[in-house]
Amino acid sequence: MERVLETRAGTCILVDADVSEPVDIDWFDPAWWQRRGAVRQQLGGRGQALLLDAPIGELVLRRFQRGGLVARFSSDRYVWQGVDQTRSFREFRLLQRLRERGLPVPAPVAASAKRQGLFYRAGLLTRLIPEARELAGLAEALSLTQWRELAGTLDDFFAAGLWHPDLNARNLLLDAQGRWHLLDLDRACLRAAQVDGTKMRRRLARSLEKLAAPGWRPGFDATLGKDL
Repeated sequence: MERVLETRAGTCILVDADVSEPVDIDWFDPAWWQRRGAVRQQLGGRGQALLLDAPIGELVLRRFQRGGLVARFSSDRYVWQGVDQTRSFREFRLLQRLRERGLPVPAPVAASAKRQGLFYRAGLLTRLIPEARELAGLAEALSLTQWRELAGTLDDFFAAGLWHPDLNARNLLLDAQGRWHLLDLDRACLRAAQVDGTKMRRRLARSLEKLAAPGWRPGFDATLGKDL
């Protein structure tokens, strides 16, 4: 469930219905959290993610940022096509749908879309996945069982129809209980039927080549890489 709020300065905010604390436009402003000493860590990445100590617990704030050549002209502005088509609202709702299916993704808290003429800027707040580490830093040390569990998790997403155009070793996290989680679903979508995950696994392999320490390949090849 969700509720939509309209705030000052032309901003729309989408909030999870279970959040009792009032969520305002300030919640999407890193400087507002910094003035309160509530920024615990900068998590990095193009989205400039921050780990926050919020009134409702530990949250991750991600501001949507462009990559590639287009970022030279506009690093964080997108063409306005209606609030329901904003990247933040779409990702919020996709996360909700995936969680309803029991798939391991972060819990969405709120999304913002601030319109400025023909463009908008966007942000997303999610619950922190505690004690979780990126695949990029773990791959060399993973057991074959852990690789198989990762393969099974990805197969669950593909069976549900998820298409993720940026599956990489930084947006897969392993928590302290040994469960894998998928992050950063900007531009991802749910299709009506099961999808073939071959291209996504190939992209994951390329990111591991760039990011992981030597020695990651055997477990990957034995599980995810059989048909690559």
